[in-house]
Amino acid sequence: MTIKEEMTTPVAPVGAGAEQSSQNQSTSIIPETNEDFNTSDDFFQQMMNPYYLKTVSMNELYENVFQSRPPIIDGLLYPGVYLFVGAPKLGKSFLMAQLAYHVSKGEPLWNYTVHKSDVLYLALEDNYERIQKRSYRMFGTESIDNLRFAVMANTVDGGLEKQLEGFLHQYPETRLIIIDTLQKVRETSNECSYGNDYQVITRLKQFADSRGICILLVHHTRKQKADDSFDMISGTNGLLGAADGAFLLKKEKRTENSATLEISGRDQQDQKLYLVRNAEKLSWELERVETELWKEPLEPILEAVAKFITADNPDWVGTATELTEKIETDIPVNAITKKLNVNASRLLNEYGIVYKSSRTHDGRRIELHFQSAVRDSS
Repeated sequence: MTIKEEMTTPVAPVGAGAEQSSQNQSTSIIPETNEDFNTSDDFFQQMMNPYYLKTVSMNELYENVFQSRPPIIDGLLYPGVYLFVGAPKLGKSFLMAQLAYHVSKGEPLWNYTVHKSDVLYLALEDNYERIQKRSYRMFGTESIDNLRFAVMANTVDGGLEKQLEGFLHQYPETRLIIIDTLQKVRETSNECSYGNDYQVITRLKQFADSRGICILLVHHTRKQKADDSFDMISGTNGLLGAADGAFLLKKEKRTENSATLEISGRDQQDQKLYLVRNAEKLSWELERVETELWKEPLEPILEAVAKFITADNPDWVGTATELTEKIETDIPVNAITKKLNVNASRLLNEYGIVYKSSRTHDGRRIELHFQSAVRDSS
């Protein structure tokens, strides 16, 4: 298997997105002829060498399509592993219930667009009676079937991943799992060290990434103040170092109803939200944001493709040269495919158009398919 093959072999997601698996796979550069396979003795010797370092050129990166999963909440929460931290008894669980409810309903949270999915909430410090009373106070009698709770679960070393795997098999539309709290699924005998902290998050991240879901871990802050708010996360830097991002809920005074929510992520803009707690429903309401979210500028080629691929003209197959003629662009032919490869996820998430690229005997073939369900929800 060549490096190109290894990078582009599709891996079908389990759970959310499984019904649209063709969108969530890398579909580019799967050679259809043997001429793309390196069959030299030197190549096989390299691959058998345990010290061989596999590399990918920048050109090979641009020749591939990497379909990312859509966010859970636009601009706020994405697939991967996130920490949600705050001092004890600060209202974290109420905010988690609020977030879970909005995702399961597909209703906007504050000013953020929410993508509907099933949700699993492991409320491991609660019981069902408390969850019932909390839900009633926050949401009244409007109940939903796709928000599910559990008050007991195994630890990470004790089979939690197998439990979650079974749950996702039973409820494949699940894209968000909340674990409240992280400490409840860690082995109590584990030494508090950077390595152990990093390992437990890495295991959960590998599970989340392989299935295209988000795992949100509720955790506590330490009492000591710090110049960087995220240095207040209890434990070592291994927790945040392995996670995709973190939310930090903080009050200046415990008796106040106002709080700040700071957000930092690996691939997202840092934000600071000012929240006020509704004393009647105990839910958190947005008062203001400190920084407006940066919006990605329009990409002319995506706009041109969106005008060409519509509900009336939903499918097209051809070469890059033919596409250049169809959309009447002056972009060089050798740059068309690279631009579309890089922006494949954006073309799908923003315009509802599935893009595929493959190599044939006659050269590069491009496929474009309009998906009305995706377009209508964008």
